[in-house]
Amino acid sequence: MKYVRKFFRLILKLVLWFFVITIGLTVVYKFVPVPLTPLMLIRLAEQATDSEKSLKLYKDWVSIDKISKHAPQAVFASEDQKFMDHNGFDIEEMKKVWESNKTGKKIRGASTISQQTAKNVFLWPGRNLVRKGLEAYFTVLIEFIWGKERIMTVYLNVIEMGEGIYGIEAAAQHNFNKPAEKLSRNEAALIAAVLPNPRRWSPARPTPYILGRQVWILRQMNNLKQLEMGV
Repeated sequence: MKYVRKFFRLILKLVLWFFVITIGLTVVYKFVPVPLTPLMLIRLAEQATDSEKSLKLYKDWVSIDKISKHAPQAVFASEDQKFMDHNGFDIEEMKKVWESNKTGKKIRGASTISQQTAKNVFLWPGRNLVRKGLEAYFTVLIEFIWGKERIMTVYLNVIEMGEGIYGIEAAAQHNFNKPAEKLSRNEAALIAAVLPNPRRWSPARPTPYILGRQVWILRQMNNLKQLEMGV
């Protein structure tokens, strides 16, 4: 019985420390730029083990008021049109995806901007239940502690936007030779258009498919309410 009690005390301590560390880190990131993400480290490790690749890590954190208003509007239109209305999860879309995936069709995702941000900042890529459970936990945390403007700010600064390119400032500089605050509607829509696979597509060299996505995103940007960020 003594060893059983010790075991349960250890588990309790680990659980308590998990909550202390994760909640504490979330509070810190409400005010402090995220320096590195697990995906950045994974990509660096992949580059280091590939003799044909050099190490690439381009990122430059900028505040939301230093980002063109077209950038959040573009990702809002392309990635999560219910961003301002949900609490981190798009339940209706999740139900649609569940039904679609049950039929054996191509697996769809239903991740909101909040979920993508939680995954990018705190977790590793993957679809297993443990990772998805942790993603849900961190999504609740950032929705409660950060709020929508901070979530959008972090998302635009850490999301992968090309080979070794992270965040809207690095993407704007790399693809259009200008800071993020100078991005036009068309340029912001092009960057948003490649987000489903930014290592395959480039905003600077858009394919006909990407140009088609850009047109659709621009139309959605016009139809949706304007996000009020950094004002």
